[in-house]
Amino acid sequence: MPRSRLHVLTSLAGLAACQCILPIPAQPAPPPSGEAVYQRRCAACHDQTNPRIPPRESLRQMPASRILHTLDFGAMMTVAYPMSREDREAVAAYLGTNAPAVAFPPAAYCADRRVTVSDKPKSQWNGWSPPGNTRYLTAEQAGLSINQVSRLKLKWAFGFDGDVTAFAQPTVIDGQVFVGSAGGVIHALRAATGCLQWVFQANGPVRSSILAAPLAKGHALLFGDQTGWFYSLEAETGKLLWKKKIEEHDAARLTGAPVAYNGNVFVPVASWEETRSLDPNYPCCTFRGSIVALQIRDGQLVWKSYMIPEPAKPTGKTARGTPQFGPSGAGIWAAPSIDAKRGVMYVATGDNYSSPATATSDAIAALDLASGRIVWSRQTLPGDAYNSSCGTDKQSCPVENGPDYDFGSSAILTRVPGGREILLAGQKSGMVYALDPDKQGEIVWQVRIVSRAPNVGPSVGVQWGMASDGQNVYAAISASGRTRPTDPLDTRRNILDPKQGGGFVALRIGDGSKVWTAPPIVCAPGAPTGCSPAQSAAVTAITGVVFSGSMDGHFRAYSAEQGSILWDYSTARDFETVNGVKAKGGSIDGPGAVVANGMVFVNSGYSRFGGMPGNVLLAFAPEGR
Repeated sequence: MPRSRLHVLTSLAGLAACQCILPIPAQPAPPPSGEAVYQRRCAACHDQTNPRIPPRESLRQMPASRILHTLDFGAMMTVAYPMSREDREAVAAYLGTNAPAVAFPPAAYCADRRVTVSDKPKSQWNGWSPPGNTRYLTAEQAGLSINQVSRLKLKWAFGFDGDVTAFAQPTVIDGQVFVGSAGGVIHALRAATGCLQWVFQANGPVRSSILAAPLAKGHALLFGDQTGWFYSLEAETGKLLWKKKIEEHDAARLTGAPVAYNGNVFVPVASWEETRSLDPNYPCCTFRGSIVALQIRDGQLVWKSYMIPEPAKPTGKTARGTPQFGPSGAGIWAAPSIDAKRGVMYVATGDNYSSPATATSDAIAALDLASGRIVWSRQTLPGDAYNSSCGTDKQSCPVENGPDYDFGSSAILTRVPGGREILLAGQKSGMVYALDPDKQGEIVWQVRIVSRAPNVGPSVGVQWGMASDGQNVYAAISASGRTRPTDPLDTRRNILDPKQGGGFVALRIGDGSKVWTAPPIVCAPGAPTGCSPAQSAAVTAITGVVFSGSMDGHFRAYSAEQGSILWDYSTARDFETVNGVKAKGGSIDGPGAVVANGMVFVNSGYSRFGGMPGNVLLAFAPEGR
C-alpha cells in the first residue's frame, strides 16, 4: 500500500530509535560493500522484530536517495555521525530503490514558469546578507516600514518534501525566490504565490544561501552542499552550468554562503570531522578549514588558502591504538566579508579538532583578495582544541580539551557614526568584539553578553549571526540548557530545557555599551519536546525593527530602539502548503529572516541538538498587500 513521503520519514524516525553503531576499521578498503555496512551497522536493529524500528523489507521499498538524506540530515543524522560518506551511500544504495525522492504534483508549478532576474533589481536579499554582512536594510530598501510590521500576515507556506530540517536561507530578488533544502533540492519559486518554476537536485544537503551573480546574458546561481561540491546553475532555467568538488576531505561541509567580487566567487569550507571521533577507531583528525576562490564563468580554481598552512601529521596513538593526527580544524562556517577598499576579505574561524592547537583557530582573519594570503589573524581564544570524544570516552580528546567556542557567524564590516570602520564579531563564548581593520584586528572593545551556566551547551552566546544598523549591533543569545537522554532507545544527543536560554541584547557599536536587553521567553507549559527559549538563529534588521527566531518556534519582531516586542508569530504547527506537501514548523535556528520587496521569509524546523523538527518556508506580507 503506497505511503506518503512524510509517512516514510516517520518510519525512518523509528529507525533512529536504535543506536546499534559498531566500530569500523580505521582504513576501510574501498569501495565499501553496502551489504557489509548494513550487517556491521544496521542489521542488529533492523533484522529484529520491534514496532519502533522499520524492518529491512520496509527500507527496501524506499528511494535510496531518501535513505541517504535521512542519514545526512534526517531522523538518522545523530546515529550516522561516525559514518563515512562512502558508507552512507553504499548502505542507501543497497537498501533503497531507484525511484526519485521528490516529485511535486503539477498543481505545485506556476502556469507561467519563466524566471526573470534583473541586473538592477528594485529590491533584493542576495546571498547571506547585504554588503558588509550587516544583515540590515533600510525601510526603503526592504519595502517594509516599522508601522507595517505589526500587520504582517502569513501569505503562503511551502513544504520541503520529507525533510525534518529547514536550514537554507532563501535568496529573494524582486519577485523571485531561490532556496535549497536538506534533501538537496534547489527550488525556484515566485515570491508572490510560492508556486514552483523549476527544481534541481544537488548531490547532498544544501544549507548554503544561494548567491545570484550576473553571467553573460543571464545569471548564475552559486551555492555549495554538505558533501564538498560547489555548483553554478543558470538562474533562468535551473540548468547546471558547472560543478566542482572543491574539498576532497570526506567530512567537508559547505555551510557558509559564497560571496562574489571582481569575477570570482569565494567559498568557505567547514567540516564535521570532529564528530567522527565518536567512533573510537577513527584516526582523528586531518581536516583543515579553507577559502576557495573560483572563476564565476567556468569554475576554474583561482586560489585555495588553508587556515592551517601545513597538513596534519601523526601525533601518536590513543589508549586503544588508534592513530592520531594534528593540527586540524579551523573550519570556516560563515560567509566571508568583502573589504574592497583594503583589498581583503574577513573570515571567522572555528576551533581545532586535535592537538596541537593553532594560532588561527577561533580567530578573525584578513585574506588578500587576489592571492588568498593571510594578511593578519586575530585570535580571541587560544588553545580551543575539541572534538566529540571529549564528551564521551575521551579516547581522541585533545590534551587542551577546549570549550568548543568557535566563531559560527560572519564578521560585520561597518562604520562607527562619524568615525572609522570597525569589524564586529560575535562568538559562541558569549563575547562580542569590535576590531580595528587598520591595525591588524586590534580589539577596540569587547563585551560579554552572557556567561555559561550549568548544563548549557557550547553555543552560549552568538551562534549564527548578528545584525547592525550602523548605530547598534543586535545579538541574540543561544545558551540552551541541555541534558543527556536516559532512555537507551532515545537517539538524541541532548534534551533541551524548555526554561533555559535565549535573550536579546543591543550594543552601541561606538563603545560596546548596552542600549537594551530583552529577556528570554520560556516555553509555555505543555510545550512539545524540543521546545527551548534559545535564540540561536541569525538576526535580521530593517529600520526600527529587529527580527529574531527562537528554538520554541516563535518568530518575533523587536523594536530596535527599546527591545520591546512589536509582533510575534508561532510557527510550531501544521501548515497547508502551496505545493501540496504535508508540512509543519518547529524550532527556528541557523538562517535568519529575509526581507525583500515588502515581504518577510523565514524557515521553520531544526531537528539538530534536540530541537523541534519541521520542513516549511513561510512568507509574510502586511495585511492587504
